[in-house]
Amino acid sequence: MRRLIPSRALLLLAAAPLVVSLLSLVNPKLSRVALWLDAALLFVGLLDALLAWRLRVGVQRSAPEFMSLSRRNRVSLRLRAESRGVRHVEIMDDLFDGAKSADLPVKVRLKGKAASAVDYHVEPTVRGAHALGDHHLRLPSPLGLWTLQRRVSARKPVRVYPDLKQIQEFDALSRQDREMSMVRASRLKGGESEFARLRDHVPDDDSRRVDWKATARRQKLTVREYQLESNQNIMFLLDAGRVMTGIDSGLSRFDHALNATLMLAHVAARGGDRVGALGFDDTLRVLMTPQAGSKASRSIIQATYDLFPRLVEPDFDLAFQSLSARVKNRTLVILFTHVIDFSAAETLLRRVRAISRRHLPLVICFRDLDVEGLADPKGSSDIYLKGAAAEHLRWQKTLMKDLRRGGALVLETTARELTGKLVSRYLEIKAQRLL
Repeated sequence: MRRLIPSRALLLLAAAPLVVSLLSLVNPKLSRVALWLDAALLFVGLLDALLAWRLRVGVQRSAPEFMSLSRRNRVSLRLRAESRGVRHVEIMDDLFDGAKSADLPVKVRLKGKAASAVDYHVEPTVRGAHALGDHHLRLPSPLGLWTLQRRVSARKPVRVYPDLKQIQEFDALSRQDREMSMVRASRLKGGESEFARLRDHVPDDDSRRVDWKATARRQKLTVREYQLESNQNIMFLLDAGRVMTGIDSGLSRFDHALNATLMLAHVAARGGDRVGALGFDDTLRVLMTPQAGSKASRSIIQATYDLFPRLVEPDFDLAFQSLSARVKNRTLVILFTHVIDFSAAETLLRRVRAISRRHLPLVICFRDLDVEGLADPKGSSDIYLKGAAAEHLRWQKTLMKDLRRGGALVLETTARELTGKLVSRYLEIKAQRLL
């Protein structure tokens, strides 16, 4: 699809015959000049339009098959002039719904027939299966009187996954032997589990870990390194009901929960544990029993990347019944939810008490910063609103106490801090041998 758009230069040139025509009202001799100007402008304009119509540029796009949610994902374009006269190109790509790019449109200067490359970044805000669309090119004509706008068909399917780059960052840190610095859990309560290896001493090592026999043998200060117990089950229960649709720090609570799930699944699988996931609202949406190895975390990604919360009430009975039927061995059950009503709280308490006989439940409770702001003495001036907010917070504190008395561990956190706190809590549970 092609079309020509007159440039500003052409419009300015077109004003010249008009001005001369107006002056011919005073001096009739100028009317012939106006006609010649019209003819010259018409000839030059048609010639430039013909040259512009023949301009060709080839475009090749290189984009990742998998993109990370709310991250800048690089897309590369390779352009090559396929006809003479192409000097500059302005290119705009069709993005999918829920994607944005601060880099578009991009301008490229072409040098003869040599290929030129340019990058831009796409920031998706919605998970799921999508596609990058067609290219829209704007090419100035050789004389600059026209702009040729061309549409080049191109469709690139992409899948937007939860935040995968945090996992890549974790792996980069772990390769430098700094995993714990990321999750702030280098000093785990409860000590050690299984001996892993001997290694050289570093300045921040605990002196109790020094192996004096190995130190004497190697003539170098040596410490024992331990690993946490492996081959244990971790099961993630993802509430995909209406309360998880709330937005916090630019993402829904569900997306924050999913990001934390993938991060901890990766950490747990690396440590030798088995991981699984169960997503539910008023129906069972996803059920993956615990699996071992690196494929387990990838399976969770593939099973949940297009799972979205819906405006329905979550069925805790269905979720816990499905869990009990499919998972028999003792398991760390991590439930992400945001309970705000008495009925759901009663069901959750009853189910937590029941599964705590066999499993170890960990309930993630999201703090509602808006409600906390209303309850703050310096917050709203509406005493009724402030009182209602304070009463709701007291009710939530009571619920968390009841969950703990029922045998559950509780992690209260903001959505922004969820991933780091959850991984740290998991490592503490492992070190304390609670599972």
